[in-house]
Amino acid sequence: MIKFTPNFFYITLIVLLSSLFLPCYAILPRKLYLVQPEPLILKYHNGPLLKGNLTVNLIWYGKFTPIQRSIIVDFISSLSSNVATSQPSVSSWWQIVGRYKGGPCNTVVGHQFLDENYSLGKILTSEKLVVLSNRLAHKNALNIVLTSADVATDDFCMNTCGAHGTSFAGKHKKTRVPYAWVGNPENQCPGQCAWPFHQPMFGPQTPPLVAPNNDVGVDGMIINLATVLAGAVTNPFDSGYFQGPTAEALEAVSACTGIFGSGSFPGYPGKVLTDPTTKASFNAHGLHGRKYLLPAMWDPQTSSCKTLL
Repeated sequence: MIKFTPNFFYITLIVLLSSLFLPCYAILPRKLYLVQPEPLILKYHNGPLLKGNLTVNLIWYGKFTPIQRSIIVDFISSLSSNVATSQPSVSSWWQIVGRYKGGPCNTVVGHQFLDENYSLGKILTSEKLVVLSNRLAHKNALNIVLTSADVATDDFCMNTCGAHGTSFAGKHKKTRVPYAWVGNPENQCPGQCAWPFHQPMFGPQTPPLVAPNNDVGVDGMIINLATVLAGAVTNPFDSGYFQGPTAEALEAVSACTGIFGSGSFPGYPGKVLTDPTTKASFNAHGLHGRKYLLPAMWDPQTSSCKTLL
C-alpha cells in the first residue's frame, strides 16, 4: 500500500489547482523536428587491404552434403563472375567493395580440403580453427574454415556467427596471414545466426522468410560468410576500415547488421524479392540460377548502408 503524507497531498493539490486556472495560452504546442542521424563513418586506418586477385580456399570441417557445398561454392564464384545474370546480382553487391581504397577485389575459388572425420574433434577452440586454416597454403589467398551443424566452436552462438582474424604461417611462422571461419547454425542457434530464415531469438517475433536454397542453416551461413568475407577484405589486419575498438569493431557489413533491403527496421529485414514458385525470399541472383539473401554493405561513397533493393 502506498502511504500518502500530508506534504505530498498539499503539493499535489496546489499543482492540480494551479493547472486548472492557467490561461489557455500557457499551454504551449509541442513542435517535433525530424533529427537527421549522423552519417555512419568507417574510418580508414591506413593499413593494407585484400585487393586485386584473391583466391578463396575452403576447408570443410564435418559433414556437408554435396548440395550444401555447391550452394556456398556458387556464392563465392558469383562474387566476381562476368557471366550475365539477372539483376540485382551477387556481383553487383560485391562491387561495393571496389569503392574502398585499393579498387576491386577479384575472387576465385581455389583449393578445397574436406575433413569429414572431425580430426580435431567436435568442439573447436580458436587455436584449432587456426590449425585448420593452415591446412592449405595462404599465398595470395584467404582460407575459410566452414564447420558443420554438429560442430561447436569458441563463442559460436554466444557472441558470433563467424569471424575473421590472422595467424602466422610460412616456414618460420613469421608471415602474418588472414583467415576466416563460419559455422552452420541450423542445430545450435538458428534464431541468432540464421535470421531472417528462422524466428529470432530475441526481439519482435515476426514470421521467418523462406530460405532461397531451402536450407536454413546454409542460407544463414551465406549471410555470415558475406559478412566476414567483406570484413576480411576491407580490414584484414585490424588496420583497414572499421569503427570502434578493434575487438568489437564495426566493419563493412557488420556495421549494417539486420538490414537486407530498403525500409528495414528491427525485426523486419526490409524490401526483398519473392520467388513466385517456392515463395523463397532473396535479393541477389547468382550463377547456375542460384538465389541468395545478402546483407547491406557500408558504402564509402555515401557513408551509408547500401542495399540491393
